[in-house]
Amino acid sequence: MRVYLKPPWMQRHVANRLVPLFQRSMISRLTVKGRRSGRERTVPVAVLDHEGERYLVSYRGLSDWALNLRTTSEGRLSNRGRAEDITVEEVPEADRPPLLAAYRERYSGMPTVTGVLDALPDPADHPVFRIRA
Repeated sequence: MRVYLKPPWMQRHVANRLVPLFQRSMISRLTVKGRRSGRERTVPVAVLDHEGERYLVSYRGLSDWALNLRTTSEGRLSNRGRAEDITVEEVPEADRPPLLAAYRERYSGMPTVTGVLDALPDPADHPVFRIRA
């Protein structure tokens, strides 16, 4: 079963477009090909730096971008005018708890992170991808 907490309308249509402009140090843009359409999709993401590795955490659950990334294992990260082609590998469920804890600690100041992680406490509900440049 797909577990996903859809963001409210305001976040999807307003905040997701503005956050990359005002939180440039925190937010990157991930571009990944759609698993069915093949068209590129771009979403704002927060890249977690943890113990010398970088991760993408789908904190709302099994999002479309996570499903697309799971299918293609590659995408492009853009931040501050720089773009980087990446490949990823999904982190096994057993290794996710410390990464989710680090994500919560790092991004708890963002309005929805703590509430969503509280609502979806099972690490299995949160795809996590280790970034390989």
